[in-house]
Amino acid sequence: MAVELYRDPQHVCLMFTDLVEEDGQAVQSNQFLVIDHGVGALIDPGGNLAFHGLFASMAPHFPPPRLSYLLASHADPDIIASLDQWLTSTRAMLVISRIWERFAPHFTKVGQTQDRIIAVPDEGARLPLGRSTLWLVPAHFLHAEGNFHFYDPVSRILFTGDLGASMVSGTQASQPVRELAAHLPHMEAFHRRYMVSNKILRLWTAMARQLDVDMLVPQHGAPIQGAQAIADFYAWLDGLACGIDLMDASAYQLPRDRIDLTTRRTMPPTPAPAPSLVRSDQTTP
Repeated sequence: MAVELYRDPQHVCLMFTDLVEEDGQAVQSNQFLVIDHGVGALIDPGGNLAFHGLFASMAPHFPPPRLSYLLASHADPDIIASLDQWLTSTRAMLVISRIWERFAPHFTKVGQTQDRIIAVPDEGARLPLGRSTLWLVPAHFLHAEGNFHFYDPVSRILFTGDLGASMVSGTQASQPVRELAAHLPHMEAFHRRYMVSNKILRLWTAMARQLDVDMLVPQHGAPIQGAQAIADFYAWLDGLACGIDLMDASAYQLPRDRIDLTTRRTMPPTPAPAPSLVRSDQTTP
């Protein structure tokens, strides 16, 4: 089901939260449709798990074959593993960091991406969409090496990819968060592991504060809405140790545990057999 994030007579932003659930096998993920004056862009269209549901769910709002763009914040499977199906069923261009330009074709049949990729330079750009634009905002190393967020100046929504992600159900993801404190337990472990460093977070928040944002919408979990919640999120990021900040030599040790093929879990190493009490030169009677 589509969640309406914004609507005026000529501009619509929709979010789809329930096509891939947090079920222990695949992480919950959101997909986004932005339409301006009859021109459509799909943001982070998702993997194969989401394709058929998304195609059907967006059809009442916008004909999928008429899509102009597929925008990918980065090249993870939950972002664009369905790329081959979208390029087959539409004439849309893939918009992605130039770092991933030559990796994206691995998701498709040979030749499928020929002349269909807009490779975004590191400094970003503004992409025409109908009579408006989508801003392709640098977000490198949050968490991918070449990473972009997408700012819609009409709705004042900043689509933030993995930044701001929370581990919740699709139903919970459909409800915006307006008070950050109670939401942090759903976010903290993910950000400590997936964001590369506090330095990068602070560079990003300094840039993001220059935008007029009403809602931060991540690719996993619930949007963050309202001036206070957004300010609290920026402040939280400014003080968050993550990624390489938390690494030391203990994270880089040669492995000892073995994988048990029955449980598919790691187990302590098998104890070495006890040394024999029989002398090597002693003969058996």
